[in-house]
Amino acid sequence: MPRPIRVVIVDDSALMREMLKDILTREPGMEVAGIARDAFEAREVIKATNPDVITLDVEMPKMDGLSFLEKIMTLRPTPVIMVSSLTREGSDAAIRALELGAVDCIAKPVGSDGLGFEAMATELASKIRVAATARPTMRRPAAAHGVLPAPRRAGSGKRLIAIGASTGGVERIRDVLAAMPVDCPPIVITQHMGPSYVPSFAGRLDRLSAPAVRVAAHGDRPAQGLVLIAPGDRHLAIVRDTAGFVCHIQDTPAVSGHRPSVDVLFASVAKAAGGNAVGVILSGMGRDGAIGMKAMHDASAFTIGEQESSCVVYGMPRAAKEAGAVSAELPLSQIPAEMLRAFDAAGERNRPL
Repeated sequence: MPRPIRVVIVDDSALMREMLKDILTREPGMEVAGIARDAFEAREVIKATNPDVITLDVEMPKMDGLSFLEKIMTLRPTPVIMVSSLTREGSDAAIRALELGAVDCIAKPVGSDGLGFEAMATELASKIRVAATARPTMRRPAAAHGVLPAPRRAGSGKRLIAIGASTGGVERIRDVLAAMPVDCPPIVITQHMGPSYVPSFAGRLDRLSAPAVRVAAHGDRPAQGLVLIAPGDRHLAIVRDTAGFVCHIQDTPAVSGHRPSVDVLFASVAKAAGGNAVGVILSGMGRDGAIGMKAMHDASAFTIGEQESSCVVYGMPRAAKEAGAVSAELPLSQIPAEMLRAFDAAGERNRPL
């Protein structure tokens, strides 16, 4: 039998500690290696048990969860799942945690009818299994390179860039957008993320990036200097009309196990833009995006996969590569420049004679 996934629970609430312990004790293939009430207890427990995954409360006395997470990722990188409230402050903190290197985040259940607890139990077990396969690295600062030159504007309204990501994607999307000029190409993004976190994600990217970033709404048009992100729990698709590209937000069932799905975005871009698009698939668990990126590749779009060496989880880029969907595989540090180069090349290639 394989060794169980060993988890350390860090939470200042006795009730939450018991709830998390109960969830993990009932889950096959998992065991609670230790429990701590605050960061100082946690430090000793983690040293003693060397866990596979840590669940970490955002709000704790003595040292808050974000400060402790930063220390973990600097001194002893370990897969961490943040546990936050569903408040705006909790969502903002969860997004910051993902930027600092947390593998994922989960919301505390609301209400006392038991349904929230059961939903959390299922979600937490799934996230822990993914986190146990992740490869967190020593914390590094945000992208150190400067803003890249703007692409040529000619015909940019007829071209766009589509990005898909999952586990580990928050930090990578931040780094890619940090390199974009204020008048960057039209960019559309699907990141696997719960609906309560997406507004905070988009808002933080908008503050940290030169281009404008916002959650996509039905009828929005991708444009120069604008980044649109799929809303949580709804698909983002791109269609084309007489005026150009337009966003369609869809409530259709999950695709490849996800809603929003990267496959939905990429397949729609393949149909709407063909060779006038660039596709990028970043760190993530599973296969979502492989089929859609193959459609883009077959439609003459240039497609980029993140190299295993820089991924937290290499699942989605690996699946795309194995499907023959990747034109170039690169480490994260090289993706922003190649993305803009390919966007310019698409404009030259498709320029009327």
